[in-house]
Amino acid sequence: MLTIHTADEVRYGARTVQGGAVAVEGSRIAAVGSSAELRERFPGARVRSWPGVLGPGRVHEGPLPDAPSPRERIHAVLKSGATAVLEQYVDSAGLRAAAARNEVLVLAPDRAPAPAIAERGRADLAVFDETGLCVATVCAGRLVHRRR
Repeated sequence: MLTIHTADEVRYGARTVQGGAVAVEGSRIAAVGSSAELRERFPGARVRSWPGVLGPGRVHEGPLPDAPSPRERIHAVLKSGATAVLEQYVDSAGLRAAAARNEVLVLAPDRAPAPAIAERGRADLAVFDETGLCVATVCAGRLVHRRR
């Protein structure tokens, strides 16, 4: 199902679009543009509107947060707006399995790509409010965190 994620502002590449949107189909970005443009282009899409700034998912570059289980440690990363972690911090079979189940990217530190929003790219998105708090995280096209 195609979903359009709208926000007060969308940042991708060097561009910033006020009232922007990202259309997501499966695990990939179908289109980026203004909310009005994407709603017209994809009239049957589900629309999720978020307050704040929508940008690419982040890379969690330090040790994973402490939590009782590997699943909860990965979920804490997702709640922060990160959709990727560095492999040196995913140091157990349980953490690797939890990352794989949630489609969190595990990156070599010397080959970590800069997160980006691009058509046909992997749909890893995060929305932050004016205080810097993560409002929503989309990992590989799935909404994996939202603050109520």
